[in-house]
Amino acid sequence: MKILLIGGTGTISTEISRQLLAQGHELYLINRGNRNSELPGGAHVIQGDVNDEALMARKLEGLEFDAVADFIAFVPSQLERDYRLFARRTKQFLFISSASAYQKPLSDYRITEGTPLANPYWEYSRNKIACEEYLMELYRREGFPVTIVRPSHTYDQRSVPLGVHGAQGSWQVVQRMREGKPVIIHGDGSSLWTMTHARDFAPGFIGLLGNIHALGEAVQITSDETLTWNQIYRSIARALGVELKPYYIASSSLAAWDTGDLYGSLLGDKANSVVFDNAKLKRLVPGFTATIRFDQGVRETLDYVLSHPELQVPDPEFDAWCDRLIPGLDSLAGSVVHRNP
Repeated sequence: MKILLIGGTGTISTEISRQLLAQGHELYLINRGNRNSELPGGAHVIQGDVNDEALMARKLEGLEFDAVADFIAFVPSQLERDYRLFARRTKQFLFISSASAYQKPLSDYRITEGTPLANPYWEYSRNKIACEEYLMELYRREGFPVTIVRPSHTYDQRSVPLGVHGAQGSWQVVQRMREGKPVIIHGDGSSLWTMTHARDFAPGFIGLLGNIHALGEAVQITSDETLTWNQIYRSIARALGVELKPYYIASSSLAAWDTGDLYGSLLGDKANSVVFDNAKLKRLVPGFTATIRFDQGVRETLDYVLSHPELQVPDPEFDAWCDRLIPGLDSLAGSVVHRNP
């Protein structure tokens, strides 16, 4: 197949690109060229900013595709642009939405594609919902061949997936573990979560390409493995060969004290227990199964990150925030105990 990915070097799309090329597909990437080292060899790169619609229209002239997938659209206006660019150039258009779009709080912990979409806590998720609604209206009104894909927490070898970290990513939490410092875990660590390795995600996604049964459908792609956050953090500590020193703080408190995006990413996503039912994906892509257990996958990720210094991005602001927050809460807890023996 002849496939175009808008993006192609992200956590999910890099592995999809690799596997598509390994299978012999003709792959095109629209990419700004900011991460040239991540571009897979053998792909046709259309370099430029997809937001420059006039430039893209010129570069796409004469090209048609079996499938086009946008990994970097976040608001409906970007999909309106995609529609103008690709309505007559592709047999299938795939939009990468998000499982965070599912209702919060959940009425049932088991999530299927029929779970309602509603997230009052996170603008990111509300924008994804608006994108889905725009595309599905195009499908109903004009037959635009859309497939919506909903990933949850997907990771690759370049970054350790965690619940609470700073703006610079997860490395500082890993470093705190290595230094024997306490690390913050939201809630009491007992809520359920699902981690999916990009190498497992990619076959599910590729199985939807050119799949006539996927047109007009929304499909979630996740592992079937369910973990508590305590298990997630313990797996990371075990892979590092260190003792985990967890410090539990209510998600609502963290959201109130943080100046970043914890309000949305915790209350609108990670603080909620989730168990995904992937039966629909397995009907559409027979034989799909996620095979990489989290403890195995995160060990591989840590090995890679520890051997690539450029991925070890320090976050002194987040580190200082943890160092201020934890002793302050310990002091408060001690005073409460003192007053109420």
